[in-house]
Amino acid sequence: MFDICVKCKGRLWCGPVCWVLEKHKIVSRSVEQMKGTSFQGSSPPSLFVSWTSYPNVTVAPMAPTFSLDDADLLDNPERWYGLPAQDIIGFREQLVRSTSKALVQSASNPSRELARMQELVLGEKSVEVEVELAKRPHAELSFSDTTPPMGPHAPLKKFRLTENPSVPQKVDALVADTQALSQTAVQELFEHHIPVHYLYKILSAGMLGVQRKRKLVPTRWAITAIDSNLSNYLVEEVKAYSPIQDFRVFHANYVDNDFWILLLPSEWQFEQMEAWKPGGLWTSHSTESRIMADHEFFGGRKKYASNVAGAYYSARLAVGEYLRSIKRQSGCVIFREIGVSVQASLGVWKIRETVRHALKEKPLTFYELPRALDFLSSRLSVPLESYLRESNVLSFYRHQKRITEYLAR
Repeated sequence: MFDICVKCKGRLWCGPVCWVLEKHKIVSRSVEQMKGTSFQGSSPPSLFVSWTSYPNVTVAPMAPTFSLDDADLLDNPERWYGLPAQDIIGFREQLVRSTSKALVQSASNPSRELARMQELVLGEKSVEVEVELAKRPHAELSFSDTTPPMGPHAPLKKFRLTENPSVPQKVDALVADTQALSQTAVQELFEHHIPVHYLYKILSAGMLGVQRKRKLVPTRWAITAIDSNLSNYLVEEVKAYSPIQDFRVFHANYVDNDFWILLLPSEWQFEQMEAWKPGGLWTSHSTESRIMADHEFFGGRKKYASNVAGAYYSARLAVGEYLRSIKRQSGCVIFREIGVSVQASLGVWKIRETVRHALKEKPLTFYELPRALDFLSSRLSVPLESYLRESNVLSFYRHQKRITEYLAR
């Protein structure tokens, strides 16, 4: 995670970050409205768990320093698709992180303060909280490839809920079930239409799983764990369906990220390729695009998708949801092109939500792969040949002999 200061102390990537601050004139309304070091506000609800110094992590309930009718919007990525980046950054800079230290093992036997934080994140609606900080927070922003942007923070002195959270009945039952495995609990809650962002919050707070094994999970790890768990779950179901019979191309563009999604009439296989255009955040000194890729075939992956990282699992979840909804399986290749105006990451939620949005639209259909690839070649900014050199799934599909070829003889 990159820490960003409005005074710009020359930290890594300070150029792009300063561009964000200057362009959007970020000023923390939460910090401006604070009087002293105490406040009462509406938590979305939200809790952040850091990954640095693991297993001695920082735990931080988050809330603005004032009451809001719709605080959920500040920490619900499933409502953000289509909003400008500056709006989302504006949401996040309102949330003050009230930080305290905790061992990850303490989730199974929490202190009174940690128990209040755990109770907070169980709420499906915003919860009023009272917070006393050890000092006033400074207006600042930090960005991560995985989590949404983070706003001001200061050490926590006292924390209290001023109302009882409204907890979904199924959540209450599985949190109370101290014998259910966390993986099973997550899948059951997903089937009861509990949103992804809610699931990673309660997993991060150490509220699921066998009691003695419950731990606090850093937020960035919890997000990827939920995406990975649920996409594995969906893909295993999808593998039992018949393949689609054509090639389908879907498209969506959001915050200068272009997504082209190609579905293949084959058994399950998945690949995500990401191209950073020259002059962008990671290619500022290069005249060529940089392509990163991860893939899996029918048997799945054995190792973490280290090239594309958490974005791989977010996209795979969205594809799994779509294929389950149409009761078909397919191969899938995602071409993600990242533009030069992307100056700070908003988190992997934008991959999940953009792919979800693309797959809701009517696709273009083709009955031959060369025609689908010709169409993509006319739309992609990076030459198709560059992708074909990197793609394992397309290489396998193009050269694999199919039983229909023998039946036609």
